Amino acid sequence: MIELIVPPLGESIVEATISRWTKAEGESVAQGETLVELETDKITVEVPAPKAGVLRRRAKGEGDVVTVGESLGELDESGVGAATSTPAAAAAAPAAAAPVPATGSAQRVAPSAQRLAAEAGVDTAGIAGTGRGGVVSKPDVVSAMQAPAASAAPAPAAAPRPAVAAPSPSAAGRETREKMTTRRKRIAENLLLSHHSTAHLTTFNEIDMSAVIALRERLKERTEKEHGVKLSFMPFFAKAAVMALQSYPVVNAQIDGEHIVYKHYVNLGIAVASEQGLVVPNVKDAQAKGILDIGRDIAGLAKRARDNKLTMDDLTGGSFTITNGGVFGSLISTPIINFPQVAILGLHKTQDRAVVVDGAVVVRPMMYIALSYDHRIIDGQQAVLFLVRFKEYMEDPASMLVG
Repeated sequence: MIELIVPPLGESIVEATISRWTKAEGESVAQGETLVELETDKITVEVPAPKAGVLRRRAKGEGDVVTVGESLGELDESGVGAATSTPAAAAAAPAAAAPVPATGSAQRVAPSAQRLAAEAGVDTAGIAGTGRGGVVSKPDVVSAMQAPAASAAPAPAAAPRPAVAAPSPSAAGRETREKMTTRRKRIAENLLLSHHSTAHLTTFNEIDMSAVIALRERLKERTEKEHGVKLSFMPFFAKAAVMALQSYPVVNAQIDGEHIVYKHYVNLGIAVASEQGLVVPNVKDAQAKGILDIGRDIAGLAKRARDNKLTMDDLTGGSFTITNGGVFGSLISTPIINFPQVAILGLHKTQDRAVVVDGAVVVRPMMYIALSYDHRIIDGQQAVLFLVRFKEYMEDPASMLVG
């Protein structure tokens, strides 16, 4: 019998949450096949079977918090070729779309999907999950809301305002209590640490996006055809930020006790919102890369984030962060510094506004930008000048090609 234990999770990480078991008790498993997935505050760690055998016992359930070295269960290496299901597993529905946890829970629902379903009065029991491991995701709920009723189910169709509809006697209630995952707890702790450990201040400016929109429109087709890179706006923002940081290196620095550490490189973090929570992978040595190379790296990070395949190297070592709330419709915000960094750049929604140019009122696509910074080492003058330099590059993007 082989004991399955929580492996080392990475530097300074001592605990994780069991996000998914891929095998039920009694099921056969091949050597190297993933048995369980552990979610840390940064990445998802897959625990493989050290040898072929049968999973005899799951000592912990999905949602449990475990520490490095703790027992996860037992694998019987002598049980190769044995029956692949226990009586409980045999009683499960045939041809299930996803592994069913041994705890008896027949369905897993993402928190965002659960909230949307509750608000819309949709019963998730009848929704097939298409997320990883059969999890019901937010798009699954949206699809269910848009699909016509397949049978006599008049209540949802007749209730345009589910918030005031009479609750079903079988409803779970008006509130759902959900335990925080390890990642969500760490996000909360880090955000509080940032506010408590820094002299937080935010300064604002705005960008006329006309020039960069025109340049992207002119180059995007050729760029994708010749270089295989889909040219979004983020590589332009990233390059402008890197060049502005080189002019004002204190914005890319870090406090270490009584010292200021000036970094001669820019590991540019890009904040990404995912079902698992906020992650900030970073483009290494962005100062040495052009717009296309930065765009290629950002695309790779985004794909690994979507596939839950980010590595510890992707998520550590960042020196400055960009967060883009504009993709969700945010018009203006005060982003929180990604501690121990000392500044973070917030991007927002581009929308047409009336502005004065050469004494005339014209309509231009404008974006508000915000720099939150640690006032302990960054003076207001440096913060403002950094944003002004960033604005200059974005309003004259050709200057970034020769800078």
